[in-house]
Amino acid sequence: MKRINDHVSVSPQISPEDIPAIKAQGFVAIINNRPDGESPDQPSGATIEQAAHAAGLAYHFIPLGREGVSPEMVAETKEVLEGSTGPVFCYCRSGTRSTTLWALSQAGKAPASEIISAAAHAGYDMSHLAGHLSQK
Repeated sequence: MKRINDHVSVSPQISPEDIPAIKAQGFVAIINNRPDGESPDQPSGATIEQAAHAAGLAYHFIPLGREGVSPEMVAETKEVLEGSTGPVFCYCRSGTRSTTLWALSQAGKAPASEIISAAAHAGYDMSHLAGHLSQK
């Protein structure tokens, strides 16, 4: 898990067994940014959702696949993050897609340089999004 800020952390693929530890770290919601079926060993979103709900966590499925980012994905990510009552845990295969959606959801809320810096601190290069992050 890599912490972007006090409200958002990102991670590579998780398993249902990881959910209690995520809950214990104070997260209140999980965002799954990985489409089902990318890898044969990947747990389904429904399996993660069931474990999240059993632990008392909100679960949101915002898959980012080969079709790329859509304005709806960015808006949904922003809505989930802004509507959350506490820290949100986001995951995909490596954490990059989760970081991308977080970064784009922050456009206009913070300077592009701050968004890029926060992502870089967590180990993700979002500099290629600078033009998009400068827009509101």
